[in-house]
Amino acid sequence: MNEEQATTAEQLIGKHVLVGITRLDHTEQLISQEQFHGHVTAIDTSIHIRLSTGRDYTLPPDPASFFPAQPGEYRLRATGEVVVDPDFTASWTITAPPPDWKPADETNPE
Repeated sequence: MNEEQATTAEQLIGKHVLVGITRLDHTEQLISQEQFHGHVTAIDTSIHIRLSTGRDYTLPPDPASFFPAQPGEYRLRATGEVVVDPDFTASWTITAPPPDWKPADETNPE
């Protein structure tokens, strides 16, 4: 697959994926990092992944965030587990809003 082509839902179903998630606070200071892997079981309003632990995990429905993985061994930092030749990788960064942040009232926007 050409790197310039976006990954589609059809390409992800049943594939082995390696995912990294970085969580930052509102000042962009590191809170935590996690890595996991599993197989994509479905894509609807979320991307559903059956993890190697048997647990289910969901991500936002954005297949274009997944990229073909380079062949090889990937070592998970937290556990030392080695993942061999996953099909796709994805990295997500989640930044928390400021403590005083409030969502806009959709019925009465300011």
